[in-house]
Amino acid sequence: MASTRFTLIAGLGNPGETYSRTRHNIGFLVVQAMADHAETEFSKTRFDATFTRTTLSGQDVFLVKPLSYMNRSGLPLQKFSAYFNISVNDIIVVHDDMDLPFGLLKIVQGRGSGGHNGIKSIVDALGSKDFIRVRVGVGHPGTATRVTGHVLGAFTPEEQDGLDQVVKDAVAACRLILSRGVVQAMNQVNSRR
Repeated sequence: MASTRFTLIAGLGNPGETYSRTRHNIGFLVVQAMADHAETEFSKTRFDATFTRTTLSGQDVFLVKPLSYMNRSGLPLQKFSAYFNISVNDIIVVHDDMDLPFGLLKIVQGRGSGGHNGIKSIVDALGSKDFIRVRVGVGHPGTATRVTGHVLGAFTPEEQDGLDQVVKDAVAACRLILSRGVVQAMNQVNSRR
């Protein structure tokens, strides 16, 4: 039996209704939109993550939401990728990023965590930073003391108005990585202002 090559697309967030529409959960919103579009549901749970398997842009894909809270996202993804033999280069992580203005997207690979605890946890657990990241801008509150409230806070009415488009753009970025490869996807997405 030929082994299937999988891509793992993980959206980062915090489990539970309390956090569902917060900035920190934009990764969850993106993978949920991908699942909705593929008419599949997050019906399976394993390794402290909920997941579904589908085909996107002709690729075999696992869509995954770690259920371990943001700053412990790494272990579920490490266990999942080890079990299904997924290479670190075939892991795409979608997450909120305060260093980017709301709605701006950047695709990066092999970069440090930039102070993002979820990413730091994944780098530590995988022992590598070679996975692909789709950074989704949520803006910065201006001061360090307001960071927690900002990422765990709800979107403003203005942001809420633009949120569907931001999620669509992030889904398109993931699909571009699958269909064209990370370098072409970076060239296309990262040049947008």
